[in-house]
Amino acid sequence: MKKTVFLLVAMLCVFTMFSQEKKSLNIKRISDPPKIDGVLDDAAWQGVEEAKDFVQFRPEMGIKETPETRTVVKITYDDDAIYVGAYLYDDPSKIMRQFTSRDNFGQSDFFGFILNPNNDGQNNTEFFVFSSGTQADALESPSIGEDFGWNAVWDSAVKIVDDGWIVEMKLPYRTLRFSNQEVQTWGMNIHRHFRRDRSQYTWSPVDVSKGNIGIYNGELNGIENINPPTRLTFYPFVSGIVNSYDGETETQFNAGMDVKYGITENFTLDATLIPDFSQAGFDNVVLNLGPFEQTFSEQRQFFTEGVDLFTKGNLFFSRRVGSSPTGDGDITSDEEFLEYPDAVKVLNAIKVSGRTKKGFGAGIFNAITEKTSTKIRNTNTGEIRSAVVEPFTNYNILVVDQQFNQNSSVGIINTNVTRNGHFRDANVTGVLADLTTKKNTYSLGIEAKMSNVNKETGTETGYSYEIEFSKVYGNLQYWIGHEYADDTYDINDLGLLFRNNFSNFGGNIRYRTFEPTGKFNNYTVEAWYEYRRLANPSTYTGNSFGFGAWGNLKSLHSFGGNVNFQPGKQYDYFEPRVDGRYFIFENRFNGNFWISSNYNKKFAIDANIGGATFFEDNRNTDNIWYSVSPRFRFNDKILIVYSFSVDDIRKDRGYANMMGDDIVFGQRDRYTMVNTLSGSYSFNPFHTVGLTFRNYWSTVDYEDHIFLLQENGRLLETQTSFEDAGLSDPNINFSTWNLDLSYSWQFAPGSFVTALYRNQLFNNDNESQASYIDSLDRLFKQPISNTFSLKVQYFIDYNNVKKIFRKKSDS
Repeated sequence: MKKTVFLLVAMLCVFTMFSQEKKSLNIKRISDPPKIDGVLDDAAWQGVEEAKDFVQFRPEMGIKETPETRTVVKITYDDDAIYVGAYLYDDPSKIMRQFTSRDNFGQSDFFGFILNPNNDGQNNTEFFVFSSGTQADALESPSIGEDFGWNAVWDSAVKIVDDGWIVEMKLPYRTLRFSNQEVQTWGMNIHRHFRRDRSQYTWSPVDVSKGNIGIYNGELNGIENINPPTRLTFYPFVSGIVNSYDGETETQFNAGMDVKYGITENFTLDATLIPDFSQAGFDNVVLNLGPFEQTFSEQRQFFTEGVDLFTKGNLFFSRRVGSSPTGDGDITSDEEFLEYPDAVKVLNAIKVSGRTKKGFGAGIFNAITEKTSTKIRNTNTGEIRSAVVEPFTNYNILVVDQQFNQNSSVGIINTNVTRNGHFRDANVTGVLADLTTKKNTYSLGIEAKMSNVNKETGTETGYSYEIEFSKVYGNLQYWIGHEYADDTYDINDLGLLFRNNFSNFGGNIRYRTFEPTGKFNNYTVEAWYEYRRLANPSTYTGNSFGFGAWGNLKSLHSFGGNVNFQPGKQYDYFEPRVDGRYFIFENRFNGNFWISSNYNKKFAIDANIGGATFFEDNRNTDNIWYSVSPRFRFNDKILIVYSFSVDDIRKDRGYANMMGDDIVFGQRDRYTMVNTLSGSYSFNPFHTVGLTFRNYWSTVDYEDHIFLLQENGRLLETQTSFEDAGLSDPNINFSTWNLDLSYSWQFAPGSFVTALYRNQLFNNDNESQASYIDSLDRLFKQPISNTFSLKVQYFIDYNNVKKIFRKKSDS
């Protein structure tokens, strides 16, 4: 660890500040705010300095706007908000607009207003308004990209006129974080996107070939003596749920509240009190034959919104909070669970995070889950007992970091899970640095982490580190790196690590174009190599190299492909499921090709095809996969997308079971087919009906005789059947059915009524040779789960409430 700290200090001395001449605009204070109606006739817009002379940065850099498509923006402010009025000149017949739900860009022109109150080049707050009137917002930084999980409450209006379209915006100070200074200079940029040719212009010019986009912000000058109101908002909600399954019906009523409070100008508290996640979408469950856990993306808004600081070092996997219990209730061989909970209830959760004017960031996350028990029955006596499978548990994250030079940062993060009683606890600490040179040419990333897990047998400590050096500027870019984790490194109480015990070296080189060339708007070609070892014992496990290319045509069609080869013997230490044992395979080759047509057309399509094979004696494994996804936009309000995919692998070999101390493998054919359908009908930006359907079907058909894994990693083929070996039937027919039908109505800013109907079916048996129709018939014979929920959420700004009471008092 001392060596790591010394290296960080040394690099800080080398990487110095980058500066550039910035475009600037002076802002004017007003006393009477404009009405947000898409008409720029308010007195507030008179005599205001204009932001104009926009420059293209995509697909070509440096092209000036034309008079017919010019953009003129006015900005002003008072003690409540920043106000933006934009006149976007254009031919109305060419303006593309599609009505979508919030944060869904669709096929629409858009106007983007970007603010960085700290003017640090790294932490932007983005507000977008589409030509349809739909809003989107995001937090943006080099470490997380654009986080559209963040949602704020602000006002906007759009009006289509004879010579273009108009946008008006009101951005309350509660949506921003800034220091309390008498005179302030904020970073700012303004974007305009023409969907018809995917061209994008900015007020302050952007060079996409180097650096993060935030360093190209201009400056907004003249914000003086603002007295921002108390940043306190409430989101109370009520919800009702009706569940029916296998003839039984349950009803549930919930009430709770989310709170946002500005502790200081730069730091905000987010809390969910008595949380309700009943309307989170279904997980896309698949049949998992591999040695690693199956995971799903986060769909609970509290855990997707404003978590940029907490994701540093990849130590936070939010699905751990409220996941299935970790205990087994000390179950014995003659006992069985009557039921096992799918999830643990989250009692409450809070986040405190922010960043000062000088780039110091800090965050605290805390969540508490309730004690969870289940029933266990003795199969001999019939006796039933209760057992705790997850105790009262506290999840905590503390992170601090310092940003500098508009492109670099160093930080420390600690995650902690404390479980009440004799359950395991965990603590992980990481030291992180992202350092980029003065001219945004070279970058160095360093991470050093340590885990401590307290078990009944004592504390187990593990270590991991990563180091990566890269060239991040120009057409030719590359990186080289090394990642290491010992066999006791474990972050999975609050993080996600599929495997530890590795020492891998890798490198990548790519050539990119940033401006149109021939028929291409841009294209990329790249090559890579990876060399893999175990950390303990230090031994070779495999290597691979490959090539890839993709490009975007001027016709707005895209395509790409790649090939990858793992030459020689590859040693898989995880498929056998026994420590120290490994399975050898040789010379695996795979490739893939995809296309995506122009989404601006009413009909568009995505498709891909790929395959894999092994050049190995006595093995004839072949794999082919393909998918096709047509999409049809009937008009500006209706979009339907269908997707069909197949993954067919023949004579695959993998773990099947244990027979005493012997590891049993099988040779199997696996066929997977997935049908999905999604659609939306948006009456306007505030009313949307959505449909999501998914049917997943996978069969695994084993050849009757077993293979035994030998100590040398090879398989010994036997003539013994699974039945003769005393093993259960390994064949699988696995299918699921999910349907979601939803309606969302934003009846006031930040306030929603959401109605949701969903049903779900699940089947898992051994009929591996059944056809799809037969499998579907058996699926429909299973008990169906039906859920209907209705949720009402209302947005309350403390300042509006205070004004109401003040008026009554004055009266």
